[in-house]
Amino acid sequence: MLYRKFCVTFLISLFVPVTASIGQRATIDWKLHDVGEVRQLVTNIGTLWTAITDYPGLIYCEFPRQSHEEHVGEGGIWVGSILGNDTLVSVTTSWNSNFEFYPTDQPWDTVWVVGKGDTANIPYWPNYIGVSDQDLVCKYSDYNVRTIPEHTPLYLDVIQNSYAWGSPPLDQEIVYNFKVISTKYNLKKVYIAYWLDGNVGYRGSGWDFALDDYSVYYSDKHFGMSVDAPGGIDGTAYSPIGIKVYPPKNIPDDSIKWTFNWYPGQGLGAPPAQDAIRYKEMVANVIMENQQDPIGSQFIISFGPFDINVGDTIAFTIGEILGEGVDGALKNLDRLDWLISQNFKVPSPPPEPPVRMVMKNHEVVLDWTPQPGDVNPETYIDPYRADSCRQPFEGYRVYKSTRSAAGPWTLLAEYDVPGDQYGYNTGLEHRYIDKGLLNNFDYYYSVTAFSKEDTVADFPPQESSIYTNAKLAVPGTQPPVSVGEVAVVPNPYRGDIAYQNYDPPWEKPTGTRENWMEQDRKIQFINLPASCQIKIYTLAGDLVYTIDHYNPDRGYEDWNLTSYVGQAVSSGIYLFTCEDRKNGQVQVGKFVIIK
Repeated sequence: MLYRKFCVTFLISLFVPVTASIGQRATIDWKLHDVGEVRQLVTNIGTLWTAITDYPGLIYCEFPRQSHEEHVGEGGIWVGSILGNDTLVSVTTSWNSNFEFYPTDQPWDTVWVVGKGDTANIPYWPNYIGVSDQDLVCKYSDYNVRTIPEHTPLYLDVIQNSYAWGSPPLDQEIVYNFKVISTKYNLKKVYIAYWLDGNVGYRGSGWDFALDDYSVYYSDKHFGMSVDAPGGIDGTAYSPIGIKVYPPKNIPDDSIKWTFNWYPGQGLGAPPAQDAIRYKEMVANVIMENQQDPIGSQFIISFGPFDINVGDTIAFTIGEILGEGVDGALKNLDRLDWLISQNFKVPSPPPEPPVRMVMKNHEVVLDWTPQPGDVNPETYIDPYRADSCRQPFEGYRVYKSTRSAAGPWTLLAEYDVPGDQYGYNTGLEHRYIDKGLLNNFDYYYSVTAFSKEDTVADFPPQESSIYTNAKLAVPGTQPPVSVGEVAVVPNPYRGDIAYQNYDPPWEKPTGTRENWMEQDRKIQFINLPASCQIKIYTLAGDLVYTIDHYNPDRGYEDWNLTSYVGQAVSSGIYLFTCEDRKNGQVQVGKFVIIK
């Protein structure tokens, strides 16, 4: 997202009470598609980037997972029409524009998450049944907020639902379905555009990685791509990002006019700010030649015209496609075409196993035995297999990561149904014990269920998401009865040791950061009673930091070597006291920091 020029100060009003009758409040929400290899941000104002939400991450569309490779700066629809003597365009997001679509202020008007086969009673979509491994559903309108500068609404409702899958061959793409509904006017000459500001490359501290992208278009496929040029500050990206438009099914193909228009980056061009000029570009019926200079990729794919009377709905689909290079993306496009031709009725993975964990001294016990009320993966029914195997469950896999809930993952064990032609016939198990672990370190585990392959449809085995079933485990001992054995580790703490490179890491970046920073330093107070207070002092007796500990199950606390005023502490000898709140006993100790 480069050279964004609009002002967003007016949006503060969305979060404070104002006159309810004009709908100035909105329930702003976001969710992540995170079951597959693509981690994609979705908001209920129609954007594929953070916009005005409180999304804390740095990356909006990461692929492959844990690669820190970004693909989206902005993304969303525009809808334009002739209304009387006015030419109006309502946009979800664009350079030189305010945000013009919002949900209502109702608490339910969020981004709904629905699993495959699950039912959600969404007010505007009663008894919604999940189609993919992870459906996201939201609704937004261009008239819910009426104090947007230079915006005249078309009075449109947009219902958006999107699909993501957790297993190959469908885990590298996301599908967005849109229903655009006219609520007030009979609209003529409606054109719809999808706007993508493609920022492709390794996400560092800034947006320079996006300056060497370029835009290409495949007219016969209605498919546009943002592609990273080789080399540059970010090297060569693994994947481009492509947008495929599937127009309304009830509109003859020969009546649709298509426009592909790209805009150069680096301040050399931008989509227009005025509705009339924006609409003129949407209806141009011109396919621009592919971009030759890699100076940033931003484009629209526009299609129309349609007439939408009050109460009418225009439904269309957008495919967001990634893959290994351009060839990989085109291969995934073919898969998506096939998927849509199947009306999304394809084999699916079993439900996630109901994993329970017990953390002990140097070990973690995993148990996924189905209990009363649990969904049992072994009995799930898949009606969309070509081989007529209605209960295709085959086995379980146990994974472990020492880095994060997003992996990388190591396969610890695989158990499958014995006596058939699939897998290793090892037999099923519902328990796994991982021993020899380090106490008070973070470990991540996931147990998945997988199906038999569908040999008739040539469809591979489907596996439940390793990511959404990931759980954190911290082995260790129970807190002692009182103080007396409180200790500091490591002691001494040495600044010349790369603790972040330990496996598992002793220190690691917080949030979505990849690189270790000074604030990630850590020492740990261990053997703490359930309720106590730790105070850290210099040798001169100056208070450096206070830690309050309340936890009947965890006997440790971390400190990031930062004082109570936010300053990193220096090398030296430090004292600590630990007071047991139950009996008032105090233990005194010391530790050393060498930087």
